[in-house]
Order: sequence, then structure tokens, then C-alpha cells
Amino acid sequence: MVNGLKIAYVPGVTPGKWLTRWNERYPQSPLQALRYDGETILARLNAGHSDVVFVRFATGSSPKTSEIHVIPLYDESLVVCAAKDHEIELYDGPVPLEDLSEENFLDLADYPESSGGTAMAMEVCASGAGLLVLPLAVARLHHRKDVVHQELSGLPTTSIGIAWLAPVGDEEDDPLIEEFIGVVRGRKENSSRQASVAQRQQEQAVIARKQRQTSAGEAAKAAKTAKSKKKSAARGAKPGAKRGAKPASRGRKN
Repeated sequence: MVNGLKIAYVPGVTPGKWLTRWNERYPQSPLQALRYDGETILARLNAGHSDVVFVRFATGSSPKTSEIHVIPLYDESLVVCAAKDHEIELYDGPVPLEDLSEENFLDLADYPESSGGTAMAMEVCASGAGLLVLPLAVARLHHRKDVVHQELSGLPTTSIGIAWLAPVGDEEDDPLIEEFIGVVRGRKENSSRQASVAQRQQEQAVIARKQRQTSAGEAAKAAKTAKSKKKSAARGAKPGAKRGAKPASRGRKN
């Protein structure tokens, strides 16, 4: 990677602090970050669309494989969402799942992104058609005034992890990926492992400086050539009368 990393993250993840920290430390290796609302964020790695992704999975069920590295970062709380004035508002603490045994639950899988995704599911929830279980961060992201949410107990939680492709054969992890993971995990700025990125930035700076010097030299050469052509054109011009003027009469004087 020469121009930085491509980062993708699932809804509910707020990578702003990590991106800011990275840009402060490595301004010459900017990140490209986007929120991905699809269901297959890991596929972006194999397709080459992203170098690193923040993925959501059921706690204890890491999607790590021989081809994809995954490091769990933190667990999320689950909440149950309901139309405003629902009885879940009466709870002071987490709502036990068994207390909702007679309720109708909406299945988020029935609302793919092509049909409006989570936002559409929340709209249906607001109508009173059913309850919706979401990670707290996602519920906050899609907050509506006509929907309330309350922490839910009795269901497995979800986790957020950082994932990237495992090196093939004797290859090593990209130094930029290693450094970004370090930033996310709280590695301090003076860590010796940052030498790889520092060296890469120095190499990029040298390349950029040479390109600027080359461009400046070419511009100066072009200007000199243009000036030389102008002088040659000026020397080749013949002095004399204007075109179309009649020659003066040479008759004898009386």
C-alpha cells in the first residue's frame, strides 16, 4: 500500500478517535474510511475493496479463519426497541427476555439494505407491529422519537472485532495494517513498532520531493526553450516598410 489503508466498518462503530489519532501520527499515509451497511463486510477483504474492516459477530463466535485474522475489541449491549408508550418503558433496569414471551419480534433479516435495512425495520417497529432487538449502538444510530429502547437480558451479546486478510505463504502482514491495529488497541506513539511506517513516510517524502524537483526542472526547461524561440523569431524578422505600402517615386527634380 502506498497511499494509505482502506477501512470499512459496520453501523454502530465509531472509529473517529482512531482515524484522528492515525492522521495525527501518520499524515503522509491518509486513511479512506466508509461505513458499510451490507451483510457481508468480510467479503470486502477478499475482493480487495478494504484492507481492514470492523466486523460484528455473536460474542464467542469469532469469524476468524485460516484466511482472515480477527481480534475482538469489545462486547456490545443488546436493547429491545418498541413503539413509544410500550410497557418496556416501565422497567428501571434490563428487561428479561422471558417477560416478552408473548410479544411479536421483528427479524432484521427480513429487512435487507435493498429494502431499507435497519431504518425500515425501525419504522415498522414504530408502527407497533413488533419489537426489534438491536445492539445499543445501532439503536442509537437509528434513533426515532416514536421508538423507545431498553436494555435486554437473556440473549447472547454481540462483539466488535477488527479483521484483515492473513498473509499468504512467506508473506508478512502489511506494516501499515500492523500499525493501524496498534493504534486501535491503544499502542503509544513512541512504540518502536512504528519504525516501519516512519520509514515508509520518509521514502514517500523522498519520492514526492524528487517529483517536485523534476516538475520544477521541466517547467524551467520549457520556459527557457520558449524564450529562446521568441528571440530567434525576433532576429529573423526583416526591417522595412509595411506590407502593401507603395515604393517612393524616383523621378528627377526640376
